[in-house]
Amino acid sequence: MGLDIRRPIGYLFVALGLLIAGYGLVSDKAIYQRSLGYNVNLSWGICLLIFGLVCLALAWRGAKAGTVPQSAHDARDSIPPRGPGH
Repeated sequence: MGLDIRRPIGYLFVALGLLIAGYGLVSDKAIYQRSLGYNVNLSWGICLLIFGLVCLALAWRGAKAGTVPQSAHDARDSIPPRGPGH
């Protein structure tokens, strides 16, 4: 099981960022009067989108470099066995 955790987290944050930023773009400007006219949904949607894209880029770079182990057994196989008395 070679699933890198950055990939599903990246997809999750990209989807949430698109939803929140999209809502910020199409929502009524009157609801932002409580936040001094600052479009919080649009700005945080963009932040979530950027974070998700960074996670996906790091997952792609890690898979390309081969740093992601194929399974937990591969990681255990790289540990040398202990000698007698340990």
